[in-house]
Amino acid sequence: MLDRPAQEHREQRDLMRDLATLDQALYEAVTVTSTPALDSALRRLSAAADHSKISFAAAGLLALFPGRPRRAAVLGVAAIGVASTTANLLGKRLVRRARPHRAADSPFPGRHVPMPESASFPSGHTASAVAFAAAVGPTFPAATVPLGLLACAVGYSRIHTGVHYPGDVLAGAVLGTGAAAVALTAAAHWER
Repeated sequence: MLDRPAQEHREQRDLMRDLATLDQALYEAVTVTSTPALDSALRRLSAAADHSKISFAAAGLLALFPGRPRRAAVLGVAAIGVASTTANLLGKRLVRRARPHRAADSPFPGRHVPMPESASFPSGHTASAVAFAAAVGPTFPAATVPLGLLACAVGYSRIHTGVHYPGDVLAGAVLGTGAAAVALTAAAHWER
């Protein structure tokens, strides 16, 4: 009979292997699915989300209006800072997951964006987009649904364009949610 710690270790290893297999299968399902009407739009969205340009543009628009919209913009930008720093300076350096492989004979090469040189895990684009949406929403509820949908679309676009696995995007979303919580909590403490 195996001792309990060894059995738990084996079960954890098996779970991680199964999750990696599922992650690869989901990625491959996206790569072989023909979606010509979405390809160019998702490629443009993915590129527009580089360096959080979309979120910063939304923050600029919100900042034009005093009160809650301006406060939401500040919180959203702060959350992007936390998410981006955590994803790029911590997550990618600790995990160092390789980017997805793109076959030379990919059936839809027109949907791809340039492959980043950084590690794949977590998705920084997703982390920042989710962080912005999750930090803005509680302060300016009218923006919750549009920004949430935009964040989901940005995350999916990173899989669709071949630069992230679904697990990278999921981790980015979790990280972004946490970054928003940090920004909102810090703001609440600051205002006391």
